[in-house]
Formats: sequence, structure tokens, C-alpha cells
Amino acid sequence: MTDKGNKDYMADEKGFYGQFGGAYIPEMLYHNVEQLRQQYKPIIESASFQQEFKKLLKDYVGRPSPLYYAQRLSEIYKTNVYLKREDLNHTGSHKVNNTIGQILLAKAMGKKRIIAETGAGQHGVATATVCALMGLECVVHMGEIDVKRQMPNVLRMKMLGAQVIPSMSGSRTLKDAGNEALRDWINNPEDTFYLIGSVVGPHPYPDMVARFQSVISEEIKWQLKEKTNSELPNYVIACIGGGSNAMGAFYNFLNDTSVKLIAVEAAGKGVNTDETAASIAKGSVGIIQGAKTYLMQTNDGQIIEAYSISAGLDYPGIGPQHAHLYNIGRTQIMDATDHEALEAAFELTRVEGIIPALESSHALAALKKLKFEKSDVVVVNISGRGDKDMDTYIANMDKYCQK
Repeated sequence: MTDKGNKDYMADEKGFYGQFGGAYIPEMLYHNVEQLRQQYKPIIESASFQQEFKKLLKDYVGRPSPLYYAQRLSEIYKTNVYLKREDLNHTGSHKVNNTIGQILLAKAMGKKRIIAETGAGQHGVATATVCALMGLECVVHMGEIDVKRQMPNVLRMKMLGAQVIPSMSGSRTLKDAGNEALRDWINNPEDTFYLIGSVVGPHPYPDMVARFQSVISEEIKWQLKEKTNSELPNYVIACIGGGSNAMGAFYNFLNDTSVKLIAVEAAGKGVNTDETAASIAKGSVGIIQGAKTYLMQTNDGQIIEAYSISAGLDYPGIGPQHAHLYNIGRTQIMDATDHEALEAAFELTRVEGIIPALESSHALAALKKLKFEKSDVVVVNISGRGDKDMDTYIANMDKYCQK
């Protein structure tokens, strides 16, 4: 969970990754963010924190998550495809790695009330889960549209004791839920901890969330060593909205430049349409929710609403660390349309018996677009399971399951 000692890829003291990052916040949030910045490293790097964090990841989350050799998928793409099974974690996605870390941090800081934003609902469920575990009040802000299309996760949050507040402004999706959570934090500065779900927002959130998610790539390394006698794959592929699952999958490979890091954005109806969430392909440098990064915006700086069939990728920006990694050429950015993601999802379901989240399906879609050698080792991060997306899959079943 350290910074790996490489200044080229990690945040400086002010939270910048090159030109990206920082903390562009209103004065009313300064106390909250500065308190967190001063306290997070001493707390999370302490021996007692690390002991409890690792124990919960093992005994409660169920880590390590398997690294599965997908034989039939490998035969299709004539290479060696491994799936990192974050979908098998407790709560069904990678999100719980981060919520475990942040809830322990919140407790150490004496906070009693937890707020969060969520799009696909996986982060909301993971936050509600750890709040129930620790006996803390939980409020989740979620765009009204996402509440409707991710109802199974809404019901899980409520069953776990969380209050779910629909966001009615803007596009009524993830961005707007994040805005409402920030307003909540401004109004409740003393007892409230904002548990951000991705590598976005003002410093120190991008750095902190990346550290908690780095367990993904930490495990991939030793699991590959066991299976292939080398801890380095040729490719690591992950979907990217804000980018926490991708950052977790990339983190411990950043210094290993022989490993190609592929981040797949949601193209929606196509990057050349107005219905897309491809923040790098369509975006420019600006400020969103407290950080300087790539985002989709008008010429006068107004944020353009994002669209994706996947609620978790329906976000008009990208984490600042990802922006920096792209800018210096360390990562390759690809995109996948709704159609390509659905094709990939049904393919995995039919050939491997795994129903992925729509977010993860975007990463799988990259397999058709890359040219592999037969000896290559390709790791795809399956960031979540597809239970939450069953309504969408059922609606498209006739089109994609004609056999």
C-alpha cells in the first residue's frame, strides 16, 4: 500500500500527478479535506491499521480473489487469458476493498456518520455493508435514473440499513450523486466522513483509494508467479470510468514498463456521438469535483452529461492519476460501445459460465481489438458480477443469444 517509490507515477505532496489532481475545493470544504490529508497516511500506514485491514480482507471479504485461467476464452483469442475474479468478493465487486479501508480510517478519525455516492450501486452496497459491520450511520446519494435501473442494489442498501437519497439534478446519474454528497459534507463537517468510491475527487482521495485497491495487482503478481513462473503479464486490461478497479489492477505494475496497461472507456452509442462517456477520447483538461483531469465539457467549461449502458461508467471525467498515466504514455486508452460490451458479456457467459457486470464487459470487449501472441499472458479484471444488470441483459437476450 506504499507509493512504490516512483515519483513519475505517484502524487506529490500537494496531490498532483504531473499537471493533474490537486484539491480545487470551496472554502467550506477546506477543513474537512485538510484534516483528512493530514491524518490519512499516518493512520493507514500504521501496523495496527494494516493488521485489521488485511484481516478483514481475508476473513470478511474473502480475499485473495481467484486468478482464473479461462481456457475456452483463451482458445477463442489464441492466447492465455486470465480473469481476476473481483466479482467473487463479498458484495460482488472490487468496491469493498476500498470501503473496508475507508471505514477503518473513518473510525480512527472518530467519525460517526458515513456518506457516499454511487452509480451502479456496487459502491453503495459496499459502503452500506461496512457501515452495518461497524455500526455507523450510512447515507448514500444516487442519481434518480440509477436508482431505477439498479433497483436490486438499492434494495440491498436499504436492507443493510442505509438511507438512499435520489439525486434529482442534472443528468440524475453518478456525477450528480457526487455533487449532492459534497453538499452533504459541507453541511455536516464535524461528524461526517465522505467515503468516495473511486480514484476521483480532491486530494487525498485519488491516492488513498488507489492504495486500498492496490491489493488487486499485488495478488495478481504472486498468483501469476505460481501459475506461470513469472509475476509479469504482457497485458492488464480493465474498464475505466472514475477508474478505481483499473488503478487497483495497474498499481503494482506501473514500474514494470514491459506490462501493457489497457484502460477501456465506455463509448456508449459511439465516441463520435453525443451519447458517450469516453472522457479521454472526447474530453479536455478541466476541473471536476475537486480535481484537475480530463472531462467532457463545453468550450466555456460546462460539464457535458455522460451516457453509458453501464451505470458505473456513466461519468464525464476520469481519475487524475489515470489522466497523468495516459498523458505520459504509460497506459493505452481504448473504448467499447454498449453493443460491444453486451457482445462480450454474453460471450463470457456462454463460454465460461461467468455473468460479468456491464462495467467489466467493457474490459472484455478489448480482447477483440488487440492482437496477441500465442505465448502472451493477458489479465482481464472482472470488477463485478452481473446480478445488478440482469434487467438489461434480459432486455437484450433475444438479440445476443440467438443460438
